[in-house]
Amino acid sequence: MAMDHAKVASEVVEAVGGAANITAAAHCATRLRLVLADEKKIDQAALDANEDLKGTFAAGGMYQIIVGPGDVDIVYTHMVADHGVREVSKDEAKEEAAKTGNVFSRFIKMIADIFVPILPALVAGGLMMAINNVLTAQGLFGPKSVVEMFPWVADYANLINMVSAAAFAALPVLVGFSAAKRFGGNVYLGAALGAAMISGDLLNAWNTGAALAGQAEVQYWHMFGMDVAKIGYQAQVIPTLAVTYVMCLIEKQLHKRLSGTVDFLLTPLVTLLVTGFLAFIAIGPVTRILAQWLTDGINWGYTTLGPIGGLLFGLVYSPIVVTGLHQSFPAVEIPLLPVNGGIGDFIFPIASMANIAQGAAALAVFAKTRDAKLKGLAGAGGASAVFGITEPAIFGVNLRLRWPFFIGMIAAAIGSAGVALFDVRGQALGAAGFVGFVSIIPQDIPMYLLLEVVVFALSFAGVFVYASSKGRADMQAKSVVPADAADAPAPASILDAPAAVPASGTAAASSPAPASGALPSVAAGAAALVELPAEAANDYTVTAPLAGRIVPLESVKDESFARGLLGPGVAIAPAGGVVVCPVDGVVTVAFGTGHAYGLKAASGVQVLIHIGMDTVKLEGKGFTPRVAKGDTVRRGDVLAEVDWDLIREAGYDTITPVVVTNKKKFDAVAPLAQGVVDLGDEILAISPKAPTA
Repeated sequence: MAMDHAKVASEVVEAVGGAANITAAAHCATRLRLVLADEKKIDQAALDANEDLKGTFAAGGMYQIIVGPGDVDIVYTHMVADHGVREVSKDEAKEEAAKTGNVFSRFIKMIADIFVPILPALVAGGLMMAINNVLTAQGLFGPKSVVEMFPWVADYANLINMVSAAAFAALPVLVGFSAAKRFGGNVYLGAALGAAMISGDLLNAWNTGAALAGQAEVQYWHMFGMDVAKIGYQAQVIPTLAVTYVMCLIEKQLHKRLSGTVDFLLTPLVTLLVTGFLAFIAIGPVTRILAQWLTDGINWGYTTLGPIGGLLFGLVYSPIVVTGLHQSFPAVEIPLLPVNGGIGDFIFPIASMANIAQGAAALAVFAKTRDAKLKGLAGAGGASAVFGITEPAIFGVNLRLRWPFFIGMIAAAIGSAGVALFDVRGQALGAAGFVGFVSIIPQDIPMYLLLEVVVFALSFAGVFVYASSKGRADMQAKSVVPADAADAPAPASILDAPAAVPASGTAAASSPAPASGALPSVAAGAAALVELPAEAANDYTVTAPLAGRIVPLESVKDESFARGLLGPGVAIAPAGGVVVCPVDGVVTVAFGTGHAYGLKAASGVQVLIHIGMDTVKLEGKGFTPRVAKGDTVRRGDVLAEVDWDLIREAGYDTITPVVVTNKKKFDAVAPLAQGVVDLGDEILAISPKAPTA
């Protein structure tokens, strides 16, 4: 049955509190993106019960409702035309969303925007540092270290140690670059200023302890009647943030007052010159002291409260993840690391306890539920959480059911009390889960692993027993709106794209596909009409639209696909070649950028193919579309030619999801293939619903 778009638009507007509650509205390929004045007015039950909607979630300050390709743009049009909803572009909606929330939430989001992009470098450096420490630690694998037992390993350990320290030694450069981007300044000026703060002409910040002990000499500048210490800012976060913020203010003011060649020449000069003096004379010294007070104060509070402090921190850590506040923790953790002169990071092991607890809770739901969709989310989310990524488990499962989330909090609190009792500390940043033991100070590793096993057992058993005692074997997922202050987990979706623009003409590729070099172009004009065979109406199979290796959908780096919100299916890591039609039917969605296609088979199966992750940002580069919206196509017809090398060189993932977007119309959708597949291999089997008597 076709969707009544006007009716769905009315139901959505009513369920989110009316048009007056919608500050701004936009849409992408599959989702409505709404900025709401008051999210408390959302009737979540009504949205969950709507058969035409595929899911909801909050991210980026926007409430997002998944409608599906080919339908979302029509529903959106009705919302604007019939209900007076304010229409904006996707970028304008993001700007509007950034204004929502209180000062505190906006501050946390700002910190997250700065640190999330550079976390991979810090985590990689931390893990390499941990590997080096494991190789050089005394007594970990015997009376001697690995390096001493196998001298040939020494040079490898030394090289690993050198590379691992790079991200931390050059941290002001990374923070300066990222912060300048967030504050709206020139990122290269931000990086240059960060480089100045760790110049080789300055005393390395890690040697200040030796200087205070009289073992190293501190030199001074004599400026403006003051003695300014020549001390660097290695591993310093707060001073770098403050200096970069001031730099961006100065730069923006100069841009407003200068123009043309004068602006080009003088703005960078004056910006760096003025900010450089302020950085070393005033901003840096003051914020260095404030940062030290903050770190010492938090560490003192944790140490003084002992197990009670650990218990309280562990209890609230998962709720902190929900708010996004945890994105600001690296600013506190980095000074605590031994490489930076600290006594060890206590936040990392507590985060690990919380992650393990939430993962175990989700896995217990996986073991108890009979709901196929919830089981898939719980299994994938739980496995991800115990290895350090909790958001799928928290937002996709535990918060929806609520009580697994609370049980996980209690188990994490118990484990975190043990962390404080036995003073378990980290020596590097890393994956906060079972694999995180390599980031723990070597002598604390056995206790760390023991506590994680205890937390896992407590959380899993608690959820399992609770579900059994309450007769909750048939658990169903309930949607809640997660807090989105820091946009974790959700990085920007690969489906952030404008509505599909139909290409002119009614061209259709013929079957079989023409040889390379002779493919018809969408813009080439009309082609002969294609007739579908009668048997196509009863053909429910979906074949591989490209050659490559099957990848589980849960591993796709986009929440909408990974959580199955867009429908069940598989993903394919491409081996190369063209992308072809996997069904006999009609093209319902064809982006001008060539990166995504929606198809409706003669059997009624609706398939979405999204070529690569975030590839809409390529604006069509690397894609040559061969069909247009409305074209009738046969299985094997070429949808698009793709320059896979260009996509990879541009830094985008080529993993291509293939999902069935109208699964509710069928009894089951099951993957058929594993491993390597070729064009035309069956990858999905769809079972039609049995006719009612």
